[in-house]
Formats: sequence, structure tokens, C-alpha cells
Amino acid sequence: MNNEQCTINNAFKGKKAFIAFITGGDPDIETTEKLIVEMAQSGVDIIEIGVPFSDPVAEGPVIQQADERALRAGCTVDKLLDMIKRVRPKVEIPLLFMSYINPIFVYGKEKFMQRCADSGIQGVIIPDLPFEEKGELSGECAKYNIALISLIAPTSGERIETIARESEGFIYCVSSLGVTGVRGEINTNITEMTARAKSVSDTPCAIGFGISTPEQARTMAELADGVIIGSAIVKIIAEHGVNCIEPVKKYVKSIKEALA
Repeated sequence: MNNEQCTINNAFKGKKAFIAFITGGDPDIETTEKLIVEMAQSGVDIIEIGVPFSDPVAEGPVIQQADERALRAGCTVDKLLDMIKRVRPKVEIPLLFMSYINPIFVYGKEKFMQRCADSGIQGVIIPDLPFEEKGELSGECAKYNIALISLIAPTSGERIETIARESEGFIYCVSSLGVTGVRGEINTNITEMTARAKSVSDTPCAIGFGISTPEQARTMAELADGVIIGSAIVKIIAEHGVNCIEPVKKYVKSIKEALA
């Protein structure tokens, strides 16, 4: 296992990991850069940075609108990579990209992974890349020591064990069917899904999609090794714009306390 994957795994050691998502370039690149530093200092264990895309099929309205704001503000893959390279020396936690496959292919998959490695990205999450087609990127990811993080969902069924056996970094457990977004309650049988993954793999499991309150985070963390929160943070950014740093820090600290 390479050093980058070990770094991701270390984020789960001795604690329940808090993985936070923000859309890169929302409301602008400068605010994203500040957010990464402040969120890391406030206790986030891993940060996912969404590469804005015009057709984010797995996202609900909150993140769709964030993508639109970022694109309108002029965010590009190159600008995001340049920003990550600037911010990387200031934070010690793993930084991941969440991207759809199309922007990576348009940019050039080898060039994309090479620049991710050069900038200090530890892993990538590609929601529209089926596990059976991971070969489209796995070679480039391995070449540049970028963890290709797999997703499992309530509908994965018998494939859960297969996906878990080949997992890297952590396993992204999708808690709810449908798109991302804040949910009042999460009714999926998470326990069965994570148990099946853990029966064949030591890779940590983190639960995402729909978690927003400290209470939900605490409950989900009892079922897995960590929680992933995106839409709730992106809503705060949407509400406060360039003045979002302090409100996001306050929210992050409330989640971190719930996981303690």
C-alpha cells in the first residue's frame, strides 16, 4: 500500500473520521483556499473538494447550484489544482477530489492524475464511474499514487464484497438512494452494508449522503468508521458567500464534538 493511501487510513485511526465536502471555487477560489485551511484547523480529518461540472448527476439542488456558482466565477480544473498546490503546505490532512468522469477525460486522465499528485491530492472519488469500469482510471491512479475510492450503495447487493476487496483509502458508503442532499432521517440498513464490506476488507467505511445534524453524525458514526457531510456545509457557504468562513467553522466544530 502506498504512502498516500496510508495517509487516508491514518485519518481514521483512534477516532471516528469527519470527512467534509466543499465545491471548489464556490463562491470563489480564494474563499475555497481559506476554507480548506480553517476547516482543517477546526477538526476536519479529510476534505473532499468537488470539481465543478455542468451536469453533476449524483448531486441534489444544493451542490448543483454550488457548481453553477463556481463555474460562473471562472473556476477551472487548472485553477483548482494551482490552489491545492498553494494550500497543501498549510494543511496536514488528506485532500481528495470528487469529480465526474467527463472533466477528467476532457482534461486528459494521465495529465489529471499527474497534476493531482504534483499538487498534493491523495485520492479521487468518481460517482459516475461504475466499479466494473474502474480500469478506465485505475492504471493512472496507481502510477501516481492516487487512491481511487470506491462507493457502495444499498443497491450494490452481492457486489459489496467484490468492491470492498479491491477498495483503497476508504469505502464511501452511500446511505440513501437518490442524489445528495440534507435528509430529515436516514432509513437505509447501514449496519448490514458496512458489515458486509468489513467481512472481507480492513478498509475503513465512511457514511455519506444526507447527514446534516450533529445527532445524525453521532448515530451514523456508531455504524461506521467515519461520516461524510457535504450539502449541509455547502448550504452555509451559499447563505454567507465570501463571509462563510466563521459559520462553517462553527458548524464543523459542532460535528466534531458530536463525534468525540
